[in-house]
Amino acid sequence: MAQLLEAAASVFCTTGYTAASTNAIAREAGVSPGTLYQFFPNKEAIAIELGERLMHRMRETYGEALAPVGPATSLEEAVGAAVDRFIDFNCRHPVFFALMHGPDIPGRITEEHDALHGTLVSRIEALISSFLPGAPAADVTRTAHVCLGIYKAGLELVLSHEGAEREAYVQELKNVLLRYLRPLADDPEASLIHTP
Repeated sequence: MAQLLEAAASVFCTTGYTAASTNAIAREAGVSPGTLYQFFPNKEAIAIELGERLMHRMRETYGEALAPVGPATSLEEAVGAAVDRFIDFNCRHPVFFALMHGPDIPGRITEEHDALHGTLVSRIEALISSFLPGAPAADVTRTAHVCLGIYKAGLELVLSHEGAEREAYVQELKNVLLRYLRPLADDPEASLIHTP
C-alpha cells in the first residue's frame, strides 16, 4: 500500500489529479493494475487515503509551527518558525499542494481540507492575538485569513524553485508577512480597519 501511495504522489505531482490514471499509478509503482485494484477501487480512493495521511501529518506540523509563543518571542521569530516548518512540510510532501490546492480536489478530500483550513485559521488567530492584544476578534480573523492567503500564494513560488533560489523565495515570503504584520503589531488601533 505504501508503494502505491508513493507512486500516486509522484503521478499526482507530475500530471495533476484529473489527468492521473490508475494505470499510470500502477506503472509508477511497478505493479500490475490488478494488484492496485486489490488495495484501491479507483484513483479517488487512492487520493483520499493519501490526502487523509497528509492532512494528519499537516495537523502535527501546524501544532508545532503555531504553538503559543512566550512573551519574549519576537514577531520575526514567530513568523520565521511557522513559515520554515510549513515550507519544510510542503517540500517533503509536494503532493499535498498538488492535491489540496489544485482545481480538481476529489470530493471527500475537499470536506477534510475545509475542516483543516478552519482549524489552521483558528491557530493562526491565536498566534496573531499574542501580537495584537485588544484587537477585535473580527480583525484578527481577517488578518489570519490574509496571512494564510499570502502564505499559499508564496508557497507556489517556493515550490517551483530549488536550492538558493528557493531559499530566496522563502525569505521574501517571510518579508511580506512581516511587512504586513509589523504595522499591526506596532499600532493595532491605527492599522486595523474595523468593521461597523
